[in-house]
Formats: sequence, structure tokens, C-alpha cells
Amino acid sequence: MSCCPSGRPDAAPPRQATTFDTREGDTGRPDPVRFEGGRSHVGTDRAEIPGDGESPVRKVRLAPFRLDPLTVTNDRFAAFVQATGHVTDAERYGWSAVFGGLMAPDRAAQMLASDQTPWWIRVDGATWQQPEGPGSDLSGREDHPVTHVGWADAQAFARWAGGRLPTEAEWEHAARDGAAPKRFPWGDAEPDEAGDLCNIWQGRFPTHNTCADGYYGTAPAQSFAPTPSGLFNMAGNVWEWTADSYQVRSLAKAAKARNLVARRQTQKVLKGGSFLCHISYCYRYRIAARSGVDADTSASNVGFRVAYD
Repeated sequence: MSCCPSGRPDAAPPRQATTFDTREGDTGRPDPVRFEGGRSHVGTDRAEIPGDGESPVRKVRLAPFRLDPLTVTNDRFAAFVQATGHVTDAERYGWSAVFGGLMAPDRAAQMLASDQTPWWIRVDGATWQQPEGPGSDLSGREDHPVTHVGWADAQAFARWAGGRLPTEAEWEHAARDGAAPKRFPWGDAEPDEAGDLCNIWQGRFPTHNTCADGYYGTAPAQSFAPTPSGLFNMAGNVWEWTADSYQVRSLAKAAKARNLVARRQTQKVLKGGSFLCHISYCYRYRIAARSGVDADTSASNVGFRVAYD
């Protein structure tokens, strides 16, 4: 089971093509971290969720690249919208998926997904500027990761910033600080209930969060100790869009899975887990872990960071 919402059953108006000057107004960009590339790998031979396709290890060769140390913040995304007039998928559809625990009980709306994920609520008017729907705003969250952005929104921002979304292999290489195997960005030690390593769920999901890490929802993009290379929040906080389509190689030869594999070709890979992940049901804050959702998905726990050639 995943802490990500399911895709949208309804259709949105066609997206209008937009043009803009690269990095116009992008004054909040942090200095990207450089990685030399070379031989590396993606995945693991110690699969915890085999159905996600996180195993086996696949060898790759990477060109040098750079990666933002932070996920894109609300302030930085606001500058992008102001400069370009970009309209996000959530705004085009008119709704987004909100984690029910972030809302007052009397504001609960129509359930978005199946009974397996009743914590996701379809909220009309929820957008990156109104993360819990009309009446909510970004006050005090200007330096938090932007959320409620789809894959196309993340791609559009990355182009404006003069970059692109990282590939899954680049993301993993950066999270490990190179090719050496590592289970988490800080090493192989499991995060405990002390909450001093990352922003994930502590307690019993979804009814009780002890907030030992200091946060019920998102944390500021520059929280917790960075990796040796200087990257923040590569585990937990928000899922991060990558450039890759979601494929599960281990299912490719199974006749019974053909329809599933075909459907997943339209989905994109998310990495890193989120503040909703817990080892008891969504053990996906490991570096090799992954999830796949429809590209137009937007939710309270999905953001991105930018890579550069």
C-alpha cells in the first residue's frame, strides 16, 4: 500500500502552450550540487516491496550533472507563476488530493480513492496556493516544498529554471552520494521514533502522529542534516517527481500483468517518500524505493527538485 493518492478519473481542459524566458525572476535558486557521474546503479537486491520494481540492481553510466540541494519551495514556485502565468494541473481540474488529517473534521469532502486509502480527500479548490482548499494559504510555509503540482507543472518549472527533472538513476546516485550502496541518505541505520533524521510518520498511521520530528505535515525544504554532498530531505517530507516513466521489469514477462504494465507506462516515477510514510505500511523512504502515479496527480505530499546538465 502506498501513501500516494490514485489518479484522476475526470478530464481537464487542454493545457495551453506557454513560452517564457529562462530563469526570469528565479532569484531564489540555491547553488546546485555537482556530481561527476560515471558508473553507478539503480535499485536494490534487498527488495522490501518487490511489486514496485525496486529490484534487481541495474547498472547504469551517468554523465556529470547537478542537482538542487532543496526541493522547490512555495516562494520559488510563486516567482515562476508570477513570471510566466503558469496554471497548474490542480487549477485546471479544479481540485486536488488533500491528506484528511490536515483538514478540520467539518471540512471533510467526498472521498477521492478507494476504501484502502480513506485518508485521501478530493477537495475542490485545493491548489499549491491553497494547500488545504479555499480558506487555507501559505502563511508560515513560504520555505516549505511546493505541493499540489503535477508532473507537467514540475517540468515547466524546471525548463524555466534552466534545468530539467532528474532521472531515477540520477536521483538515487545523488541520494547515495555516489555509487556505493546505501539504504538511506544518512547510511543503513533505520530511522527511529526520535524523529531526528527525516520527516516521516511516527506513531500509528493514520490515526496518531507523535510528531517527534517536529512536523505533522511538510517541513521546511532545508530541514534535518544534509547528506555529505549537501542535499536536504532526500528521505521523507515530499515525494519527488523524476523524468522517468514507471515500469516494473519483474512483471514484464508475466502474462497476467500485461494490462498492469501497459497502464503503468503512462505513470511517472516518484522517489523519496513523504511525511506520510511509515515502515508499517509504506516503507518507501529508502533510496531504492519508488512509487508510480499518473502524471497529472497532485497531492499534499508531492513536490520536486531540479537537475541540470
